[in-house]
Amino acid sequence: MVKPKKHLGQHFLIDEHAAQRIVDAISFTEAAEILEVGPGTGVLTKYLIEKQINFRAYDVDEESVIFLKKHYPKQADQFLLKDFLQEPIIHPQTVILGNFPYNISSQLFFKIWDDRQHIGQVVCMVQKEVAERIAAKHGNKVYGILSVLLQAFYSIDYQFTVPPEAFYPPPKVQSGVIRLTRNEVNQLPCDEKLLKQVVKMAFGKRRKTLRNALKELNLPDSFTSGELFNKRAEQLSVQEFIQLTSDVEKWRP
Repeated sequence: MVKPKKHLGQHFLIDEHAAQRIVDAISFTEAAEILEVGPGTGVLTKYLIEKQINFRAYDVDEESVIFLKKHYPKQADQFLLKDFLQEPIIHPQTVILGNFPYNISSQLFFKIWDDRQHIGQVVCMVQKEVAERIAAKHGNKVYGILSVLLQAFYSIDYQFTVPPEAFYPPPKVQSGVIRLTRNEVNQLPCDEKLLKQVVKMAFGKRRKTLRNALKELNLPDSFTSGELFNKRAEQLSVQEFIQLTSDVEKWRP
């Protein structure tokens, strides 16, 4: 077996029922290309193979890739010793699957946002608090940067919770499985890079009102005197952030 490596944040899923539920949460289409992130010992991969689904699996752990190539020799070429974060995504209907390592989950979600035009669906397991944050609606204290950015382009469903004993070694926290399904929005009515900047600034000082949190944008007082700027970041819906960004574009010096 593959030895879990702490520096890679590896906690291998050993609960077969949970593994099958994760793979079953994918809506498979003929056009979809499945990319698995961090296959580990192949507990999810096995169910992809059973469904005769074409996939590629990326892992930075050489021991894991060697194990999987030996364990599934017919699919050996589909296991790649590569960093998924550095790989381009070019297929227009890509599906991302994985038990995301806790220590890089945020980086993975930002990559998903960057490559959103090519990623039609994501089914993944992350720390429960992260899963809840991404699925949270405005007005919720855990609502944050990734909630806004991802919900602008995806419908997000919290699927189920997985306890620590479902892993080896067991983590100190619970995990959550979420599904992201691409919506029909191809382009927002605002500068998307500016949206990311505004959202990050707003939540970077989430206890402050928007008037104070966005001071570095040097917006005129006549603009920030509006009622919206008395609110805090967590009180704004995704659409309000989009509209705010569109308005900021017009008022920026």
